[in-house]
Amino acid sequence: MAAHRDTGIRSADMSLTQLYLANEIGREVVSALGELGVMAFRDLNSDVSAFQRTFTQEIRRLDNVERQLRYFQSQMEKASIPMRPLYEFSNTLAAPSASEIDELADRSQSLEQRIASLNDSYETLKKREIELTEWRHVLAKCGSFFDRARGHTEDIRHSTDDDDAPLLRDVEQHGQNGDASGDRAFSVMNIGFVAGVIPRERIAAFERILWRTLRGNLYMNQAEIEETIVNPETNEEVSKNVFVIFAHGKEIIAKIRKISESLGADLYSVDENSELRRDQIHEVNSRLGDLGNVLRNTKQTLDAELTQIGRSLAAWMIIVKKEKAVYQTLNRFSYDQARKTLIAEAWCPTESLPLIKSTLQDVNDRAGLSVPTIVNQIKTTKTPPTYNKTNKFTLGFQTIIDAYGTAKYQEVNPGLPTIVTFPFLFAVMFGDFGHGSIMTLAALAMIIFEKRLSRGKLDELFSMAFYGRYIMLMMGIFSIYTGLIYCDAFSKELTIFPSMWEWPADLQTGKSATAERVSGYTYPFGMDWRWHDTDNDLLFSNSYKMKLSILLGWAHMTYSLCLSFINARHFKTPIDIWGNFVPGMLFFQSIFGYLVFAIVYKWSVDWLGQGTNPPGLLNMLIYMFLSPGTIEEQLYPGQGVVQVLLLLIAVVCVPILLFLKPFYLRWEHNRARALGYRGIGENHRVSALDDDDEEGQTLNGNRESFADDDEGVAMITQDINEGGEHEEFEFSEIMIHQVIHTIEFCLNCVSHTASYLRLWALSLAHQQLSIVLWNMTLAIALKQTGAIGIVATVVLFYLWFALTVAVLCVMEGTSAMLHSLRLHWVEAMSKHFIGDGVPFEPFSFKLILEEEASDL
Repeated sequence: MAAHRDTGIRSADMSLTQLYLANEIGREVVSALGELGVMAFRDLNSDVSAFQRTFTQEIRRLDNVERQLRYFQSQMEKASIPMRPLYEFSNTLAAPSASEIDELADRSQSLEQRIASLNDSYETLKKREIELTEWRHVLAKCGSFFDRARGHTEDIRHSTDDDDAPLLRDVEQHGQNGDASGDRAFSVMNIGFVAGVIPRERIAAFERILWRTLRGNLYMNQAEIEETIVNPETNEEVSKNVFVIFAHGKEIIAKIRKISESLGADLYSVDENSELRRDQIHEVNSRLGDLGNVLRNTKQTLDAELTQIGRSLAAWMIIVKKEKAVYQTLNRFSYDQARKTLIAEAWCPTESLPLIKSTLQDVNDRAGLSVPTIVNQIKTTKTPPTYNKTNKFTLGFQTIIDAYGTAKYQEVNPGLPTIVTFPFLFAVMFGDFGHGSIMTLAALAMIIFEKRLSRGKLDELFSMAFYGRYIMLMMGIFSIYTGLIYCDAFSKELTIFPSMWEWPADLQTGKSATAERVSGYTYPFGMDWRWHDTDNDLLFSNSYKMKLSILLGWAHMTYSLCLSFINARHFKTPIDIWGNFVPGMLFFQSIFGYLVFAIVYKWSVDWLGQGTNPPGLLNMLIYMFLSPGTIEEQLYPGQGVVQVLLLLIAVVCVPILLFLKPFYLRWEHNRARALGYRGIGENHRVSALDDDDEEGQTLNGNRESFADDDEGVAMITQDINEGGEHEEFEFSEIMIHQVIHTIEFCLNCVSHTASYLRLWALSLAHQQLSIVLWNMTLAIALKQTGAIGIVATVVLFYLWFALTVAVLCVMEGTSAMLHSLRLHWVEAMSKHFIGDGVPFEPFSFKLILEEEASDL
């Protein structure tokens, strides 16, 4: 295909290039090409596993460095230490040198060991601090537990079952026998105890298990720890309780210990003697003070190290990402052992070839090599990837199209007209001068402060709005325009020009009247504002907007159908023009084009001046099919003959759509067979690395001679030469495909035209919702007088504005945007879009930087 001028209507011209470069400068060459970001490398080692490729060891080493950097990031997040933003680094796109990578790997290894050592020490000390804190709480609570066990046996006896608590009866008996010392009573009876701390949510289960296991042979006290204890491993807050369990016998005490430990309790030693317990508390407090000082010093050292790392961590991550991407790209190259040369294949825009060659020459000059890097442009019949150039303004609109599918290489790009059609159809549904102004101002604010906003963390909803800020700007501007046409601003009229209607001078309040038209004057722009608040306003606007939506739908679909003609001309497939486009266009225009003509004609006739009622167009269209030639209400002279002729054209176009293309392709296939050319099923793949240049040239030569003989037959040979798999020609499959296409097209002409009525429905809903919101807020406030009126106006104004932004601008705007999106994806793009292209995904450091910046 001949090169075309880059206008954005089609994807950029692409070339398949082959690079021969010395192994010594392979890394530098790929880094330089990554700076350019215009080459998409093909994998020439697809049959080689990832573990057997040349640069696997380098990638593993970088994976380890990347793991270490992620470890630093996680430790910084855990310590709430901020990372230096990426945008503060200068020249973030510069490729790293090999020495910088080696230095970074060694430094990250030593830093990981130091951070891990400090972190382990801190966690160990923190665990010890928690243990000492829990021990202090146990010692503090145990004094009251021992006093309760010695002095309140009577209350305990009444609160427990005597048959199941023999231990308590023994304690009571010893108290009654006159043992004044509780310590001596415990030692005489051989009663031991277990003290510890257990999570609060497990205390109930703990009590039940002990009671059932020991059959009541225990006495347990527990109390809550007021302060919350933080788990150093999970950094979660845990509420715990102190408990003390008294029991008789070593075996029972051992069993209690096992049950406690199985439920996650921490056990601590407590002395029965109060004097010794006080000594223990003093010792624990002293150790806690010393441990707190060590913890603070360790934490300060750790935070200082992490803060120092945070100043460079973002840049390190980018460097490692780039280096890893370089070696992953090098693994796609083929290596010539004999010549010590790397061979690469890549797609790139044709206009970028001079820049690529000059960049490679600069790399060679810096390396001081006498052997240059060779760049060959390969002539191939492989289908190139699709590359649609975008900028900040067009990126959002192109993303809308790419979300539906990638256009075929050099197919008409629907993204360019979408810049106008998408916001315009949105504005037809959203048309309001006030709401459009709010949307425009919001979009302008995001555009003006886009640098500042792009550097911060955005939530998911706002990030989508920020990504489509230029789409919002266009939607807001078009909404202002349609709002002026509707003469509507926040559901109130815009009195820009004098009205063409006047009310009678003797109009009395509460009585209905008919406005009179001003003689010789027509409202210059859009709808007359006098229609607002009239009894027949809804009836008039309904009729106007419904017919307007049909007109817009017809124009949009006709325009989209014409793009299929442009595609067929470009790809030199005349059968698509005569077999699909021409009959399809005639079928569509003979029915719905005629309906549009009838709408415009009906608008242009002064039916009131003629003294006749205008005919109903819906009945006219129905009877055009049910009773051809029968006219009940005449629209224009000769209407019956015209409608019969148009109906015949539509009927004739159906068999043409069904049979012309399949039978023509079969005739073309038989003719190609008769001339001795290769069939579609006989594949031939041309590779830049294969030694079949002669065969490829012969095949291309056959195609050229074949094209001279017949342009249509050349299409077959072009399909043969394209890389990929083709199936043998099957007339039945082509026929079935064409039947489905014809049925879908004919039915979709009806359903898609009706689908554009959503323009009318959503516009009406938006207007009525705006009126209701006004009447239920500000209209009520404006009826009040005095101080109440001032307060009501201020309060209800803020309520009205908040609901206007939230409901009418955000929710209604989103709804209208989705409906406009559907009209483009389904109704418009189905008329022309091929969409079997492969997106162009170049190796670019800029894209890597954007991805990493979003993660950081």
